[in-house]
Amino acid sequence: MARVAFLGLGVMGYPMAGHLAARGHEVAVWNRTAAKAEAWAAQHGGRVARTAREAAAGAEFVMACVGNDDDLRQVCRGADGAFAGMQPGAVFVDHTTVSAAVTRELAAEATEAGLGFVDAPVSGGQAGAENGQLSVMCGGTPGDYARAEPVIAAYAKICRLMGASGAGQLTKMCNQIAIAGVVQGLAESLHFAEKAGLSIADVVEVISQGAAGSWQMANRYQTMAENRFDFGFAVDWMRKDLGICLATADETGASLPATALVDQFYKDVQNMGGGRWDTSSLIARLRK
Repeated sequence: MARVAFLGLGVMGYPMAGHLAARGHEVAVWNRTAAKAEAWAAQHGGRVARTAREAAAGAEFVMACVGNDDDLRQVCRGADGAFAGMQPGAVFVDHTTVSAAVTRELAAEATEAGLGFVDAPVSGGQAGAENGQLSVMCGGTPGDYARAEPVIAAYAKICRLMGASGAGQLTKMCNQIAIAGVVQGLAESLHFAEKAGLSIADVVEVISQGAAGSWQMANRYQTMAENRFDFGFAVDWMRKDLGICLATADETGASLPATALVDQFYKDVQNMGGGRWDTSSLIARLRK
């Protein structure tokens, strides 16, 4: 069992840290809203820290799951940042979805300080985090990954090293690009069924058994049909992720026309007041 710090107790981080405690790891937690950390400790035990540095002190592994590039920089750097509290040889594991650029930037700083660094964004949503069934895509050195993987296993269905620092974030971009297209296609399919006077349940029962079947169809068609969008990953966060994808595509020369279009569709959803709706809410735009 390891001494672990977990920084960021949002809808993903809270249950992920819980799985670490359930596996018997010694867990210290920090969250910008201290009440969330206190609630976690009351439920799972462990130690509540006042700063990221305090949480990281003495930890063999420091896990982070925060909001964006700037949040990650703030958690890592400065007098109260995690890097200042970590001991040489400790490994920082970043589960935040951020740019590959900030990952490489912080990984270089960690290396200079004698620390390991693994970028390890996740896919599977809130349900995957709660059930310990996340897909974890990693970047970093083989040595750092080999040390971190048994700890990550507490909440992973699959965990794989994809390449050097930043490769995990690039793989997560592939994930978000694929999801965007699938959700838009599903939204249009269900909308078409409605307009054609078909039973959505019957349509899905038939087409899900063929080439059209997908995780999104199996898990979201019913709530989409019922106009309920309080499940899983929020539109605001998806737009953040797609912005990273599109910016990276410009840097690499990749062409993402469908992704750019769906990003604008999500902007429409935001303008409808749906920024906190889940990503399946693309169908609401078609119904307006």
